[in-house]
Amino acid sequence: MKILVTGGSGFIGSNFIRYLLTSPEVSEEISVLNVDKITYAGKGRNIDHMNISENENYTFLEADICDRKTLDEIVSKNKLEIIFNFAAESHVDRSILGSDSFENSNFLGACNVFKSSLKYGVKKIIHISTDEVYGSIDNGSFSEDSRLNPSSPYSATKAAADLSALAFFKTNNLPVIITRSANNFGQYQFPEKILPLFITNLLEGKKAPLMWSEENPGLNIRDWLHVEDNCRAIWYIANKGEVGEIYNIPGENEKTNAEITKIVLNQLNFGEEMINKVPHRKAHDFRYSIKGDKLKKLGFRHLHKNLDGEIRNLIDWYQSNQSWWKPLKEK
Repeated sequence: MKILVTGGSGFIGSNFIRYLLTSPEVSEEISVLNVDKITYAGKGRNIDHMNISENENYTFLEADICDRKTLDEIVSKNKLEIIFNFAAESHVDRSILGSDSFENSNFLGACNVFKSSLKYGVKKIIHISTDEVYGSIDNGSFSEDSRLNPSSPYSATKAAADLSALAFFKTNNLPVIITRSANNFGQYQFPEKILPLFITNLLEGKKAPLMWSEENPGLNIRDWLHVEDNCRAIWYIANKGEVGEIYNIPGENEKTNAEITKIVLNQLNFGEEMINKVPHRKAHDFRYSIKGDKLKKLGFRHLHKNLDGEIRNLIDWYQSNQSWWKPLKEK
């Protein structure tokens, strides 16, 4: 089975490729083509660090999905069973500072993937989205049918791509499935996101920058999904899901940012004196929460729901892999 993974050098994409090529859960023999333009988020050379780059079933091609001509050439020359579109700019703070790259990669690039897939008869496209397209919710949880209400340029561009994917399905029968996952964490996450940032800062003797105000002292709620469970769910959906459908992938581990910070502090034997209280960003969503009923009906089950234990494992990994993350924090 020949598979194209766009954005396969980033955090989730590289973990997904490792899952496909090394997990005993994947019974098929798979050949993976990774197409990535290597932005800052790919500078960690995750695939090399995972010892995947020399795998005979792995091929890397540096290219940008925004380049339609090159993408057409790639898709036309390879008899692809499935395209997994991970390629995206993903950091909300960066999207607020400047949205151009988000509009290009997250929306226009995704549309190129849909167009090339349609033109050259790709059998299935799995488009990777986010729970942030729904916006914030005070009570309850969003289902796949909930209206989209994005708050940042990042989530707005992801929502736009989702709508485009569904339009391609309805008008052209494009065999696309959308997955919307909760807040991912795990190995090889670029140290700008909350868990790797806090862990690596504390390992360096620096404080953890928790967004804080008197009205909202770190009470924003996120649902934490281990990246391996997300990869498992995406592959599961690719095999058992229906085209034209959307599948939420929750973590089933909702915590406030203050609670997450305290877990990390406690496990590293620090107190609250190591918290640096910083202002909330613009339009900071209070709570993300999604239902996973459709995914459960397919038969999927999580394996990494012990959040305290998984954060302990993650701290150990960052302690043991400082040569990977330290260069990424240098300016």
